[in-house]
Amino acid sequence: MGHAIIVGAGVAGLASAIALRRIGWTVQMQDRAAGLPEGGTALGMWPEAMRALDRLGVGDRIRSEATLSRGARILDPRGDVIGRVPQSRRAHLISRGRLLSALMSQLSDGDVRWSDPLDLDDTLPDADLVVGADGIHSGVRSRVWSTAAERPLGTVAFRGIVDLPVASVTETWGRGALFGITPTDDGRTNWFACVRRERLGGARNDPLTDLRAVFGTWHAGIVDVLDHLEYDDIDRRDLSDVSFRHPYVQGRVALVGDAAHAMAPNLGRGACESLLDAVALADAIEGRRDVSAGLARYDRERRARTRRTVTAARIINRVATTDRATGLRDRAMILLSSRR
Repeated sequence: MGHAIIVGAGVAGLASAIALRRIGWTVQMQDRAAGLPEGGTALGMWPEAMRALDRLGVGDRIRSEATLSRGARILDPRGDVIGRVPQSRRAHLISRGRLLSALMSQLSDGDVRWSDPLDLDDTLPDADLVVGADGIHSGVRSRVWSTAAERPLGTVAFRGIVDLPVASVTETWGRGALFGITPTDDGRTNWFACVRRERLGGARNDPLTDLRAVFGTWHAGIVDVLDHLEYDDIDRRDLSDVSFRHPYVQGRVALVGDAAHAMAPNLGRGACESLLDAVALADAIEGRRDVSAGLARYDRERRARTRRTVTAARIINRVATTDRATGLRDRAMILLSSRR
């Protein structure tokens, strides 16, 4: 058995701590935040993520608290359907806060040193395994893999929750922008938008002004969300993914989650892949005296798959928010949907 230090106590870090504990390792986490965030927008837990959550002991809790979503419709700005995700594609929608709370329930308060960021001027913590689970701006990645870099996607994301009920999942694709709507686990509406940076102009307006300028003439479902928004309801951030072609392991250090493979949000896979990383990492090193061999197995199992997902998410981000040939894109979506 060994001792692991995990830098970052988000989805990837907490899941890794649980998975390692279950194979007999001792674990200590550190995070720059003062504590677990509350609330947060909805995350989609696809079937393979639910199986990982079962392995971590919280699958039934997530099922009881989440909203089960089946399929989705892709619309144009008028509200006409241009594509469909089949009903067979199911996901449990759960807020980030509830997911983190469920994961934390498998650990103790003393397992996390809060308000304790990694100091890049120091050496890495002394442990049999150091897990970098500290997100897209990972200090562990910067410390060990100095050539890894974030790649701007050229899009700006907006997201939040409003007090409206909604029964189904939709995503609306227009010229240079998209707008998504999903139900939440507490009967409200989770919304998200993605806009090409050039559509927002040079001035940095308040986010509500930008949203109304881009989406104010789109279909009634979107306008209804905009009408219920307040300035403080909106999270705005420039989107990037991680250009990282190196192995996810070096020596006794392993990267998981966004630290290894931050991706565009368009496939809804970020949190899912973090959970799969955690389970795969523990499986790879369980019972091994040679931890390095187990880490090499983890890298083989996860790197190729997640890099493909990063690439696919980046492509969908470009296609969904393209400002060129949108009519051709929409006709292609209709044709593809009709053949399912």
